[in-house]
Amino acid sequence: MSRLPRGVEPLTPGPGQESVWDYPRPPIARKMNSLVVIEFGGVEVARTTGAIQVLETSHPPTYYLPHKDWVAGVLRPATGESWCEWKGRAEYLDVVVGDTRADSAAWTYLEPLPAFADLRGYVSVYPGRMDRCTVDGEVVQAQAGGFYGGWITAAVVGPFKGEPGSWGW
Repeated sequence: MSRLPRGVEPLTPGPGQESVWDYPRPPIARKMNSLVVIEFGGVEVARTTGAIQVLETSHPPTYYLPHKDWVAGVLRPATGESWCEWKGRAEYLDVVVGDTRADSAAWTYLEPLPAFADLRGYVSVYPGRMDRCTVDGEVVQAQAGGFYGGWITAAVVGPFKGEPGSWGW
C-alpha cells in the first residue's frame, strides 16, 4: 500500500473491488476489455471494448477510449492545454452533438511521454460533463473536483482525491 497522507483511512475493498490506495505513484496504464459507452446530447458518442485505464494513488481510474471508437465529428479541437508530469502535454477537445456542446470536456495526448505511449490515439472525458458514461452497463460517478477526470464505479473504493478535505494529498 502507498504511504498515506495523515488522517486518511482507506476503505477496505470487498470481493471484486480495488482500493485506489493500492494504485501506484507514478501511475500506470492498464488495458481493459470492459464495454465502455459514453452518451452526450442524447446520443451514444463512443463505444469500445478497447479502453485503457490510468491508475494513480488516491484517484479513481481514468478511462481512455480509442479515437476510432468515437462517432466521427463529435470531438473538436478546443483551446487550452495542461501538463502531466507522467503523461506529458494534454490537448483539450470539445464534445459536440448538434447544438449541444461540452467545452473542453475531453482530452488527448498527441505525443505522450514514453511511459504512456499507449495513450497515443486515445481520448478521455470528464464523466460529469457527459449525459452518461457506463462501464459494463454500470453508470459511472464523476470524481469530485473540477480538474479530476476519474470514473467511480462499484469496483473501486476510496476515499478519493477531490473529495472535501483531500486538498494536499
